[in-house]
Amino acid sequence: MELYLVTTDHLEECIWFRDEEDFKAGMNAVAVLSHLHPVRILAFILMSNHVHFLLECTHAEAGAFINDFKRHHSRYMSCKYGIREMLRNNHADIARVFLSEESPERAIAYIQMNCVAANICAHPSAYPWGTGSTFFNVKPEKGTPVSLISKRERIRLLHSKVGLPSDYRVGEEGYILPESYVQVRFVESLFRSPSRMNFFLQHSSKARRRLDSSDKSLPAFKDQFIAAGIKDLCQSLFQKRDLRELDDCQLGEILKQIRYRFSSYPQQMARITGIPYERVVHLLDSY
Repeated sequence: MELYLVTTDHLEECIWFRDEEDFKAGMNAVAVLSHLHPVRILAFILMSNHVHFLLECTHAEAGAFINDFKRHHSRYMSCKYGIREMLRNNHADIARVFLSEESPERAIAYIQMNCVAANICAHPSAYPWGTGSTFFNVKPEKGTPVSLISKRERIRLLHSKVGLPSDYRVGEEGYILPESYVQVRFVESLFRSPSRMNFFLQHSSKARRRLDSSDKSLPAFKDQFIAAGIKDLCQSLFQKRDLRELDDCQLGEILKQIRYRFSSYPQQMARITGIPYERVVHLLDSY
């Protein structure tokens, strides 16, 4: 049995998922590709500018899976936003996780706690874009079997013509429930009890980062929340539709408004707006 923790580099000048529809497309891509590839997913999380997976497979299979996932999502972003080859140079680290010294439990806790460390929620179970609420869930969502959904509707939801097993279930939010394909029973057998899993969550490196009040990189608002407000700022301040219509002076004012209204920092502004970090800093200082 080989386990690999797959982690993509944090994007600095754009984000993987701009809104809930993008996240749903990402969740469905995980379901489709886990069916097409010889991998078993133990845990995963989709963050705004990076993703994590814990996979049971070979090193080569893990690489093929994450590369295909990047290609799939890049095509989606190209069709929706006209962004080409967004993830082509986004490096993915593939690290072996050995079965000794509780390493799998630590890796899963590390993945699950990403959303908590990013100041998005208080517990991973409140974060829908991954396996946060998948394990030891006493009231799992039942969902609708994909076999009961029309072919046209499946293609629309999945952004793919791939046929999925009939027992895969679509949740109320419009994506395949992770319980359909994630190795839930195996993960629960690793932790043995909810309390033991909670112990690893609370003592993960991500939990320590969240509790460290000296960490100034924690955002006050989610990337998607700020991104959704940028068009309103452009319209209300300058009667423009989006950032592309603004001159440098206006961009500088928009960035200052983002910093003031959302307590954002330059790295977050860069990935949300697509403006290089150095230019963000220059605009903030110059206007």
